Amino acid sequence: MIESPLSRRSLIRGSAGATLVGMAASIVPDGLAAASNARPRAPRPAKPLVIGHRGASALRPEHTLASYAKAIADGADFIEPDLVCTKDGILVARHENNIADTTDVANHPEFAGRKATKVIDGENVTGWFTEDFTLDEIKRLRARERLGPLRPESHGFDGQFQVVTFEEIAEFVAAEARAHGRLIGVIPEIKHSTYFATIGIPLEQRVLDRLHASLYLCTAPVILQSFEVSNLKWLRERLDGLRNVQLMQLTVPGAKRPADLAAKGSGPSFDDLHKPAGLAEIATYADWISPYNLALVPRDKDNRLAAQPSGLVANAHEAGLLVSSWTFRPENYFLPADFRNASGDAARNPAGSIAEIRRYLELGLDAFFTDDPALGREAVDGTRLKA
Repeated sequence: MIESPLSRRSLIRGSAGATLVGMAASIVPDGLAAASNARPRAPRPAKPLVIGHRGASALRPEHTLASYAKAIADGADFIEPDLVCTKDGILVARHENNIADTTDVANHPEFAGRKATKVIDGENVTGWFTEDFTLDEIKRLRARERLGPLRPESHGFDGQFQVVTFEEIAEFVAAEARAHGRLIGVIPEIKHSTYFATIGIPLEQRVLDRLHASLYLCTAPVILQSFEVSNLKWLRERLDGLRNVQLMQLTVPGAKRPADLAAKGSGPSFDDLHKPAGLAEIATYADWISPYNLALVPRDKDNRLAAQPSGLVANAHEAGLLVSSWTFRPENYFLPADFRNASGDAARNPAGSIAEIRRYLELGLDAFFTDDPALGREAVDGTRLKA
């Protein structure tokens, strides 16, 4: 492949590249760049990391280069690509393998016959699925805003942007890091791991191969995340040579098991993982836990935040884990009643979102996912970026 002037290799070459690599400690825990299979645990970051959830998905269609660019411009420390796979084995960024809601696939009559119903992680799902398309076919589609009227600015970009590969994201972030003069982390989520393995397209080795193939991803901060357990344990044993990579266990509240454990019919539930013994187990293979926000501070019957947190952050820190949470969204519709204003469900409420984030930061979070990284940056630093 012919590399562009701002490719991963040109980023790292020379004094400019060395300067960027040297910036790692300024945005990540001191131990991240030196992380390996061995403990001790990585120390906490100097201040909470702002993770651009699917980019800046409140403002641009998620998982597009435009969304990632906006997140980076707005001060995100990390950008998040969710990874699924095409029929021909290429990793692409989509929130789910079902692309019915995030692309214009339904408007392509040539693909009408590929609509299907499948069992994904134990649930019946109807739509169009990445594993039934080659990359060339996926590239004929265009991204669209999943939440429609709730996000009119993003909705206005419908039809403009391609679905992108993990390789393209790595090259893009390398170029953006050079342009902005700072290191930018990448936090891929491996989606539907057990499902893809059952159809003969396992994701984990593909992710590792892509990390090894990208000079930027071999040196920049990378956190691999999953709601499943077995794949993270598999990855932990294979991170030699990728000392910049950490692992994050995603969780939700409830008695449901992670999809891999549910498929086996045994193992802890997510609620079990939130208990001290579960946290201690996570700490044997992962560096982070990232629960849903409501597992940290529940809401009451009036949709207000509970006066007392769950204690999960403190317990996770005690187990030696770093703690993130997901996801902060700026529209009234998603905010707890404590921070909503009178402008209606679909209205953006930046002040309310910042207040909510700061409420959670009081718990001692080490990082958080936000759909609007500019607001996350302001919540952490108290600084408003120029428009």
